Amino acid sequence: MTVKVRKTKQLNIKVPSQELSILESFTEKNERTKTDVIREFIRALQANS
Repeated sequence: MTVKVRKTKQLNIKVPSQELSILESFTEKNERTKTDVIREFIRALQANS
């Protein structure tokens, strides 16, 4: 039996509704997904370390 190893992990976060609205507004204006924007932010954190 072959076991597949996931290369991604799921992250669930709680944010205030105002912050979620900011994220949703940004993603709609820029035609991007919330996942894409958050991943980019995380990569920027690494680049600035």
